Amino acid sequence: MKKTNKWTKWTGVLLTTAMALSLAACGGGGGQTASTGGASTYPEKPISVIAPSGAGGGLDKTARSLAKVMSATKLVDKTISVENKPGGGQAVGLADFVTQDKKNNYKLLLPSTPIVINNVKKEGNSPHSYNDMTPLAQLTKDYGAIVVAADSPYKDLKSLMDAIKADPTKVTVAGGSAPGSLDHLTFLMPAVKAGIDPKSVKYISYDGGGEAIASLLGGNADVLATDVSGSGEYLKSGKVRILGVSSPERLKGMFKDIPTYKESGYDTELINWRGVFGPKDMTPDAVAYWEQKLKAMTETPEWKAELEANGWDDGYKNGADFKSYLGEQEKMFKEILGLLGMAK
Repeated sequence: MKKTNKWTKWTGVLLTTAMALSLAACGGGGGQTASTGGASTYPEKPISVIAPSGAGGGLDKTARSLAKVMSATKLVDKTISVENKPGGGQAVGLADFVTQDKKNNYKLLLPSTPIVINNVKKEGNSPHSYNDMTPLAQLTKDYGAIVVAADSPYKDLKSLMDAIKADPTKVTVAGGSAPGSLDHLTFLMPAVKAGIDPKSVKYISYDGGGEAIASLLGGNADVLATDVSGSGEYLKSGKVRILGVSSPERLKGMFKDIPTYKESGYDTELINWRGVFGPKDMTPDAVAYWEQKLKAMTETPEWKAELEANGWDDGYKNGADFKSYLGEQEKMFKEILGLLGMAK
């Protein structure tokens, strides 16, 4: 009887252990595994970064820089690809991500400030916001730029604003975002300070900065409202002239001779962040992974070289600080759009 009891006892221990391991393996979900005592094995397959804009714009460049640096530094050993989902001033890409990928640890979204604007404006409103995702890190700060072709008759912001005040129908402004969104506000903020009725400005929206700048260079628009980084290569090649930037102070490098809005007599500024989000239901191990990897990436020489080459400012914030900042920016845009009669 003693031998039987002893055998029964050991059998029970083995069965209990096997059941515990089985349950742990089944409950791993988003990358957890029991084989390493509960440690995460995430990521186990390629990752996709969605840029909610067309190719050639600032978001596309930022996403591709992220993928390039992560690979070059071997911070991430899985393939990172970039998907472009343009439309609606980032609203299309955001909607797809929020509704289709809210539990997909292998999809990230790299949007910018318009996702905040689009949620609080009246027309072209997006029902989705940063609250429908998991903020992982703010990466960069960029600024708005008012750009004209190299042979444009407008030599500075004042001459441009004076021309619009004289006859708004004769000046067409192009942008890579929807009316009431970032590019539009990039132009309207100094225009309002110049005493121009914002509703009188002829604004044409395109699906991304690449299409908008093509419109300017093709003679279909007189002015381009865009981000500084998206205009750098065209400035360097001599194809455009930048009349003003929305930064609080003058930028460096190739942009050092361009006056700010304030210097031109229009007391306003606008900062455009770009950041990385995971899905709303991203697992804790995946969140921790990306927060650590993104912070490490921003400290590498390779990433700093990308910032300098593209005219981006380092705007790194961790996930918690980023979310707090987004709440502050949301309040600011509600006020600005309210003044323009565009708030919902």
